[in-house]
Amino acid sequence: MQNQNPRLIEALSQLDQLTNWEQRPRGEMRVGLEPILDLSARLGNPHRAFRSIHVAGTKGKSSTSALLEAGLRHAGISVGRYASPHVEHISERVSVNGRPVEEAVLAEALFLALDALRAARSEGTAAEAATWFDMLTAAGFLIFRDAGIEWAVVETGLGGRLDSTNIVDSDVSIITNIGLEHTEILGKTRAAIAFEKAGIIKPRTTVVTPLEADDEAGAVIARRAAEIDARLIRPDFSGASTIAGRNIAVAGAALDVLGKLGIKAREGKAVGGWLIDAEAEQESQLPGRMERFVVPAGSRGVSVALDGAHVPFNLEAVLDDLSGMEGFSGPGIAVVAIAADKDATGLLEVMGRYGVSPIFTSVSDRFRSAVEMRQLADKIGLASEMIEDPQKAYEAALARASAASAWVLVTGSLYLVGLLRESITREAVKG
Repeated sequence: MQNQNPRLIEALSQLDQLTNWEQRPRGEMRVGLEPILDLSARLGNPHRAFRSIHVAGTKGKSSTSALLEAGLRHAGISVGRYASPHVEHISERVSVNGRPVEEAVLAEALFLALDALRAARSEGTAAEAATWFDMLTAAGFLIFRDAGIEWAVVETGLGGRLDSTNIVDSDVSIITNIGLEHTEILGKTRAAIAFEKAGIIKPRTTVVTPLEADDEAGAVIARRAAEIDARLIRPDFSGASTIAGRNIAVAGAALDVLGKLGIKAREGKAVGGWLIDAEAEQESQLPGRMERFVVPAGSRGVSVALDGAHVPFNLEAVLDDLSGMEGFSGPGIAVVAIAADKDATGLLEVMGRYGVSPIFTSVSDRFRSAVEMRQLADKIGLASEMIEDPQKAYEAALARASAASAWVLVTGSLYLVGLLRESITREAVKG
């Protein structure tokens, strides 16, 4: 989806001259809060104008954040949500009361941030090193302040402790789960990664996580909470047999915390997990997260799922959930691109266990090449194909699925999902 507003096009053109670690190999990445703190101070510290829930984790951040947003809206509370990455349009990253920010509003906030950047460069202060993500974060917080947002649900970009979003003084933090990702930045073990994500917990607040104390990552989070006198809540997963069910349990537990803090819904009832009803679930559906369609192909409709799962435990959960859904029994064909910092072998082993045949494609130099992926698949005895062009890879998967009574999954990366989603939705019926 193309940006239409000329001012936004110009703002993003200037922003794109800055370092964007979402689009580059991250081996040389340096992170820190000094640039965003300086930038925010120059903009009047907009992050202090609202209360917040801060969400980190390897997977499930965006879906959990969207559920929280929907629940707070149903309570009659003005709410903003800051998320990353976007799938089709940058306005997905900043939503105000359940709607993506208007392009003109985002443009003006970015220009204010760019003005602050220029001032920092002329004075030689920390914000002169602000990255693309720093700038977008500052703009998002400006938008929330100017819209009079009461509560913001803020999703981390990478890690937590040194993530640009960690300037918020959150009342509640959530750590959804911990898997091996961004290991060159966050650490080589789940415990090391948990330390970074636990950096979002603020003293004398509450952290919600399903990770148990006997789990190596859960132990790190529990220890950090104890050190800073933060209360630790574990959601009840009994009866939560799907990814969606677990996300609802986590979001509901966080809303229960707000209720105990005295936050009221419009009718005077304490905020709580009761706010996440069927309507809220529907409203919180995000692009590229367990999206399902039926796409006409040949003489039949092929079931197609989109999910940006990029760690083995999440892909396994996705495939497990799909196996119980109409249209997704039998063999599957996956269109796959995997970033260089992800556990590619682990992802392929999951596909093998579920009878999914991958077609590898290429999207950017931050990803493993299709040739490398084919070699990894060969090593574990998984039959695969290579088609460099993502659109052609998807079209081939669709044709083969139609002929073999199979189904299709686009996975491994939200970036890949974003490249293909518009053409898929144009042809499809929502599942």
